Amino acid sequence: MNFKITFIFFFLSIIYIPHIKSQNAVINYDNASYPFGLKPTNIGTNDIKDSYISWKNNFVDANCSNNAARIKFDQPGFSVSEGIAYGMLLAAYANDKELLDGLWTYYKTHMNGNGVMNWKIEGCSTVVGQNGATDAELDAAIALIIAGNRFGNNSTFDYHQDARNLIAAMKQHEVEANTYVLKPGDAWGGSENTNPSYFAPGYFKVFGEFTNDSSFWNAVVDKTYQILNANLSVNNAVDCLVSDWCKADGSYSEIVPWAHEAGKTFYYDAGRTPWRIATDYLWYGDSRALNYVQKCENFVDSKGGIDQIKAGYKQDGTVIGNYTDPVFTGSFATALQSSSDQNKVNQAYTTLKSQTSTAYFAAILRNLYLYTMTGNLYNPLSSSALSIDEFLLDGNKIEIYTDISRNILTIDSSIKIDNAVIYDMSGKTVLINKIDSDVPEINIESLNTGSYILQVTSENNVASRKFVAY
Repeated sequence: MNFKITFIFFFLSIIYIPHIKSQNAVINYDNASYPFGLKPTNIGTNDIKDSYISWKNNFVDANCSNNAARIKFDQPGFSVSEGIAYGMLLAAYANDKELLDGLWTYYKTHMNGNGVMNWKIEGCSTVVGQNGATDAELDAAIALIIAGNRFGNNSTFDYHQDARNLIAAMKQHEVEANTYVLKPGDAWGGSENTNPSYFAPGYFKVFGEFTNDSSFWNAVVDKTYQILNANLSVNNAVDCLVSDWCKADGSYSEIVPWAHEAGKTFYYDAGRTPWRIATDYLWYGDSRALNYVQKCENFVDSKGGIDQIKAGYKQDGTVIGNYTDPVFTGSFATALQSSSDQNKVNQAYTTLKSQTSTAYFAAILRNLYLYTMTGNLYNPLSSSALSIDEFLLDGNKIEIYTDISRNILTIDSSIKIDNAVIYDMSGKTVLINKIDSDVPEINIESLNTGSYILQVTSENNVASRKFVAY
């Protein structure tokens, strides 16, 4: 190939780099404080952003039609609903609207008649695995709530309405009727077969608050902890080592002979369970969550520390894979955030950060675990995460002040703000203001006391922040 042809090829390759991968300037993180647990004190300034961009460059395929994007599976020509939803979580918390929208478009393109995504797709269009996998719906719904808070709800995507629709689909099709057992999908499972690593009690509480249906979702929470505890007890498990699959009474399921050792071990499904339960502790401080993650801490201590955690165990504690993998290390690391030992939390973060992987599952979970440890997988309804009085727009600091005596909300910014919209916590628009001054003031006298989302728009971007009207 001569120089001229080589140069043309190089030039065209630059032109056709997917736009989604190049939009990294807008990425920013909240680094929120959790109401419970500890965060590491040794977090580097760019740890999370650098890790996210590296993952994005390696696993995002933005070449589908209609601006859809997908996450490449272990077999790169395929995508699974789980990966799409994990990617949505990462993008929503990163302020990466373009990727979030691309992934949600892909998800919606491949929905079945129950309103959930078919679990496995070849390339951009061919369904090769029908029906849903419940964990995908769980993570996608949380991502949509975060997206509505960050970006508002508009004619392109009403994120909050989409979240409500998805939560309703889960309630109808992915929770067993009358038992509150979480099914592993919309077309199978229940009391005779469930997956503990799908149990996300912190999420269920959010769904209840968000849809005013807490009675139902709290019953799912209760059933979650009943099954976890039964599984540990019935099978004489060491500490927190639940099995990949089980029945609602905790015993082994007979429906999953294809799983590793028929689902009877703490392997690549169950490995996520400490993270799922740690999230409930960090968000809500549930004593049942604390009891479970403290068992995880006991297990880590018994093995000699977080750097000695291996890739899977039998429920009696026997090692399956005598090597380390972020899937397991990171999950236990998030559980250690319940510890009172700051040095132990810091060491867990250092160990997780040092364990990288080129595998689809490990790479994406590693990022989610890092988000969790750094305060960037916060409760989407938590005022502690979104009520701070400053945030970023186009890399510039925006400050908001509430003058209670005058019922005025003031927005102070070094860049021009064009519009400000206020939503209530259900996503309904309650105020719209066209901004025509350098230091905008919004009269909020008409607002009832409570929490709201302020969305501000510049020429190039949008950003949102929670505030409280008194």
